[in-house]
Amino acid sequence: MVLGPVLLGAFFVGSTLSAVDRGRATERLGVAAAGVRTSVDALCQQLRAAADAVALVADPAARPRAADQVVGRGLAAAVLIADPAGRTSYATAGGPAGPWQDCAADTTGPVHALAAQVRLRDPAGADLGTVAAAQPVDPAFVARLAAVTGAGVTLLDDPGRITHTTENREVRAAVLAAARQADGDRVAGTVDGRYVRRVGPAPGQPLPLVLSVPGERPPGLYAALVGAVVLAALLAVLAAWRLARVTTRPLVELAGAVDRVAHGDLTTRVPVRSRDEIGRLACAFNRMTRETGSYVAALTSSRDQLRGHLTVLGDTLASTHDLQRILRVILHSAIAATGARAGAVLLLDGDGALVGQCVEGLDGRWPTEDPADPATLRVPVGAGVLGTVAATGEPRRGRWEATDEPTGEPSCETYVAVPFAAPRGVDPRGPDRPGHPPAESDDSGSARLAPRRDLESPSDDSCALGVLALYDRLGADEFDDDDLVTLRTFAGHAAVAVQNVRVHEETQRLSLTDPLTGLWNYRYLRESIRREVERANRFGRMLSVLALDLDRFKHVNDTWGHAAGDAVLVEFARRVRGEIREVDLAFRQGGEEFVVLLPETDARGAAIVAERLGAVVRDQPVPVAGHAGEPVRVPVTVSIGIAVYPDHAAGGQQVLDAADDALYAAKAAGRDGYLVARAPDPVPTQEIPVVVAAVSPPDGLPRAGAGDAGAGAQGGASSGPHPPRQSRGR
Repeated sequence: MVLGPVLLGAFFVGSTLSAVDRGRATERLGVAAAGVRTSVDALCQQLRAAADAVALVADPAARPRAADQVVGRGLAAAVLIADPAGRTSYATAGGPAGPWQDCAADTTGPVHALAAQVRLRDPAGADLGTVAAAQPVDPAFVARLAAVTGAGVTLLDDPGRITHTTENREVRAAVLAAARQADGDRVAGTVDGRYVRRVGPAPGQPLPLVLSVPGERPPGLYAALVGAVVLAALLAVLAAWRLARVTTRPLVELAGAVDRVAHGDLTTRVPVRSRDEIGRLACAFNRMTRETGSYVAALTSSRDQLRGHLTVLGDTLASTHDLQRILRVILHSAIAATGARAGAVLLLDGDGALVGQCVEGLDGRWPTEDPADPATLRVPVGAGVLGTVAATGEPRRGRWEATDEPTGEPSCETYVAVPFAAPRGVDPRGPDRPGHPPAESDDSGSARLAPRRDLESPSDDSCALGVLALYDRLGADEFDDDDLVTLRTFAGHAAVAVQNVRVHEETQRLSLTDPLTGLWNYRYLRESIRREVERANRFGRMLSVLALDLDRFKHVNDTWGHAAGDAVLVEFARRVRGEIREVDLAFRQGGEEFVVLLPETDARGAAIVAERLGAVVRDQPVPVAGHAGEPVRVPVTVSIGIAVYPDHAAGGQQVLDAADDALYAAKAAGRDGYLVARAPDPVPTQEIPVVVAAVSPPDGLPRAGAGDAGAGAQGGASSGPHPPRQSRGR
């Protein structure tokens, strides 16, 4: 009863050891193959960097010296510079014999050297030739590969003959015969117990190599097993008792360790007390948990890195409405998360073109006179990769295919581009689309807005806001689907950021402007008068205030309707904007009452503006639609009151009241004219010498409450009773 299990166990041990031996050899060959690919790829990257360093030298006369420096520093064994026709312009001394195998090309014959080649281009993009950096593939190189991988390395030529090898002469023939049977990742064995695998040629690893490792199966294994069976037969009872004790305990430990790993404890290890199958299983289990822990740590690090970028992005979105800063953070985070070399964020403008907002790593990748200005990157919608992504709303990735038609896009090898869109029903171009008044900056730090029109016009069918594009992933690999998913996440954040900023800007604009005329409203008037008075005090300047009121506006509403009255107000606001400077501010105070602030303007300058405003309103009647829809030209006049700070008041509200009082006086004097506020009576106080603001000189302008006040200020005013004011101080 004991001998049967012993025999079965001996057979199992023999087969298991053979399988484990082959498995371990396969694993070792896999690790060695990965090491070979890594070493060759690192050498190719080093050669490419050396060639790039020489190609980046702008002066052709300095390139040979740069090539010698590259060779002198050991970055390459030789550097060759050729013109566009392929003729050698310069070659360093002592270079390896040809042919040189390009790292990016397939092997076509015996390999004597590895080379990386880059194109030479001038600033305009014209082809100037090539720069190639090479390293010899000699026995020393093969020996270094063997030292790195821990396996025997053999370099073949095309017919399958050995070029260089680190194998002993006794096993070379067996290794070469096994290599002819090995294909792809398959492992073949030799009669002497070695395992052989072929590596390459393949993209990024152009060398045809053969790797071999010796088997770990001890010699005389089966004889030892027979002896063990005989010994087991002699000591059956003792062996059975000992076997139960030795086997059961490790299996119990292994089962407990498996259970702990299943609950997430990847630090669990099983003690290895023997070198039998249980010990090998324990080693394999420990290796599995160790590698799984490494993978989990790498995934956790990647997740934490992505979470950190998202945290920075969230903090930026929460702390600022600076669109450029937000887009820069999004672009930098996307580049870091995907391992790209460069990227750009482009937004759709009102002309139907994608305009660069921020770029990173794109120096020299697109033709422009000012690479520091991302706005020079313009791509029409529907043109090229980026334009197609914006037009179709579908992300794209792949390798760049050059076309004859210029699109203005950056040049690259690989790319991934993802559109980001506004919520449906929201115009992707924001408040500055056609029909919306654009904001224009003035010297006071404020904005002047055109009248709002088509506020209820529907948005375009396309909801594209822009495109987030990344170029040239590190390692010369193409972007994959995971990168596309990551980029979509950042594109979603970009869409929300752009829309939030634009909604914030639109909300801020609406809170400070009159929705009918597009002028600043009373709320912004209060803020502006305070700021302008402080500025006048600080710099010793004057500030003129014009209070304007349309004459007999109630008659227009009663005669032609409120729609006609609104048209008159809109046209009046347009004419006011056309007659004032960029630094001047125009406000609708309420109803038909308006205010204009004229910084650094005295009473005479304000009077000139008032005369000009009165003339431009009086001389051209306003066209409106009559009751039957026929066009009607309504004559309109305006009365204006002028007050100057600090001549007529000591504060912002006081100067507004002084201009309002002058407006009352202009109305009482016959309308269609202007009057300057009367200087306030002096208050007797003890004189204290202080530095005061500027004071207007005597100007002879018509003053409110000064005899025949309206004589010099009227321009054809009608007579009649003064209508009651609709508001005061609004």
